[in-house]
Amino acid sequence: MVVPVGLDRLDHLEAERFSPLGDTPLLLIDASVPPPHCVQAVVVGLDPAGQLPALDPAGFDVLLTTAIDPPAPWVGVASRHWDAHLNRLREAVTAAPDAAAILCQTLRLTAQLSFAAALQVESLAYSTLLGGAAFARWRDRRGVLPPTITADPPLIVARAGDDVTITLASPDSRNAMTAAMRDALFEALAAVLDDPTQPTLVLRGAGRAFSTGGALDEFGSARDPARAHLIRDLRSPARLLDELGPRARVQVHGAVIGSGLEIAAAAQDRIAAADSFFQLPELRLGLMPGAGGTVSVARAIGRHRTAWMVLSGARLGVRTAQRWGLVQQVLP
Repeated sequence: MVVPVGLDRLDHLEAERFSPLGDTPLLLIDASVPPPHCVQAVVVGLDPAGQLPALDPAGFDVLLTTAIDPPAPWVGVASRHWDAHLNRLREAVTAAPDAAAILCQTLRLTAQLSFAAALQVESLAYSTLLGGAAFARWRDRRGVLPPTITADPPLIVARAGDDVTITLASPDSRNAMTAAMRDALFEALAAVLDDPTQPTLVLRGAGRAFSTGGALDEFGSARDPARAHLIRDLRSPARLLDELGPRARVQVHGAVIGSGLEIAAAAQDRIAAADSFFQLPELRLGLMPGAGGTVSVARAIGRHRTAWMVLSGARLGVRTAQRWGLVQQVLP
């Protein structure tokens, strides 16, 4: 159901209804209708006729249309899947309304900040959600998971002249981003960044996938969310890849999921194999991206499409990723 017009006349007490604290955490409105400015619901503009009306996207979190290959910031949804897609969005936001709202607030805030400052805001938001009810429910459902088995060392660094190659080297876990791998990657990137010879860098993954993202057995293992934020901020591979600028290139293949995508998207030059696919599934855990995705992915494809990726949890195919600018080149 699309919420009717007249939202511009809400007072502040009425607006609380359209938030995670009220009964409407997801606000679906006609995209041609100016969105309200005083609500904390996730605001999705709808264009079921595929007409792409002129609008100011600032007040929307996601814009959906049935138009084929629409321009940014629109996301195209096939007409035959329209109702099913909206139902999936409703289910996802209803299951984790706080995380959905904080995700969209973070995307709006960080769009105005430097890359490094935006990472800090994301990390603070992520630490907040680690104490949330939706994440606690996910932990209760998952039970105790066996520890992720990774290679030792978890990555390989090789140098040929002025070119450094860093390879994520835990193929048995599909390069799950454990804390050990993150720390090793941060240290390797720091060495490249601080090297006075200024070598170029290629980041790649061994095995069938670039990276399937964070190791699930480690989620929620930090006892101190404040200290976890400080570690996450200080040891951010995404921040160092951004600082490397044109010296850094990433080559992805297979699954590029969660933190694997968030880190890779921070590189200025992004190349994908034809079998690559991309996904940000954190909302299913009651969380949002925490390895830089609200910054790196959003600056590649825009905050509206990034919000859609997280809220829907949908896989993004490599050709769409190229059209959107998530990768610049697709190898045959």
